[in-house]
Amino acid sequence: MTHPLRTRSFRLLFLGRTVSAVGDAVVPAALALAVLRATGSTGALAVVLAAAMVPRLLLLPLGGVVADRFDARRVALLADLVRCATQLAVGVELLGGDPSLTTVVIASALGGTASAFAMPTASPLVAGAVEPAGRQRANALMGITANTSRLAGPALAGALVWAAGPGWAFILDGASFALSALLLALVRIRHVPVPHRSVLADLRHGFAEVRARDWFWTSLLGHGVWNGAAAVLMTLGPAVAIDRLGGETTWVLLLQAGAVGMLTGSLLAGRVRLRRPVLLANLALASYATPLVLLAVAAPASAVIATYAVALTALGYFNPVWETVVQHHFPPEVLARVTSYDWLVSLAAMPLGYALAPLAADAFGAPVPLAVAGLLVLVSCAGTSLVPGVRRLTWPASPRAVEPAGVR
Repeated sequence: MTHPLRTRSFRLLFLGRTVSAVGDAVVPAALALAVLRATGSTGALAVVLAAAMVPRLLLLPLGGVVADRFDARRVALLADLVRCATQLAVGVELLGGDPSLTTVVIASALGGTASAFAMPTASPLVAGAVEPAGRQRANALMGITANTSRLAGPALAGALVWAAGPGWAFILDGASFALSALLLALVRIRHVPVPHRSVLADLRHGFAEVRARDWFWTSLLGHGVWNGAAAVLMTLGPAVAIDRLGGETTWVLLLQAGAVGMLTGSLLAGRVRLRRPVLLANLALASYATPLVLLAVAAPASAVIATYAVALTALGYFNPVWETVVQHHFPPEVLARVTSYDWLVSLAAMPLGYALAPLAADAFGAPVPLAVAGLLVLVSCAGTSLVPGVRRLTWPASPRAVEPAGVR
């Protein structure tokens, strides 16, 4: 099997995604510091974050339709150019010394809109650039670069903010999107034309493909619960770690252990191929229940950190495997729409967790929502093993020999 990086199109795609991932990893910390420096208000930061999240959620399904109907490469390229412009605009605004919150909010909204069209293109780009036999390794490489960027991003952001100010972090991100767009212009991928229909008909067709595969939509429900539980842990975990597990150092170590686990899982995904990938990966995701419950009972910090690292290793392995399975089992002409529904469920669950966690903690104490979240993860992820399609699904002999929706 030819290594994916020996393929020119994937090599260019990988380089572009790596560069933009590094830029994106710097921005969250820089954005928080920039807005708080300018306004001193956490409410203003919430407005900026919501300005990006709301259009992203609302437009993701439309982004899937556009990426399927047109060339995913062109859609991704245009989205990168828009995000380049928005990040440069924010960077220039911050470097000016008196940033306008309105400008930052508008730029965030435009960037969120562009990401709604960019995110569904990720899977079609890999599938179009790499032959089926090499896709798991290609997806693993994408996971490795993304997780390495997440690990190094906060430190790089801190260095940039300390040395030159947060504006330069956005300039760096804008430049990374410009380079990514340039590399995408050189990529050549296969594109399967989609029959001309209305947007609503395209949305229905994509949803029918999802609904026809019980292994996919039941797994999506479990993944949505997992993401909602992750939001609960991120909301309540810091206070528990500081108050009952030894202080801020415990929380920092937990986050770093999780980042290392994600990277380790991505490395494993490039080497280990499971016969029943969805069944075993979903069972592995259920391990996230353990650190949630251990946090709820204030178990020793070492146990919480170790189990969190294991759970995030499972996630790091699962993500590339899941993407590969989806690329193998869905027709290429619906891949972007299917990916958009996947992202929609995952992203929508997280704001729900962020909103409900503090309310439940105020009413019952932090241990209750943490324990409930752990139980829900265990039931929803491990419970997929009861679904016939999850138990039976294996790698197909021919990735293109997929069953169309509605056929039994």
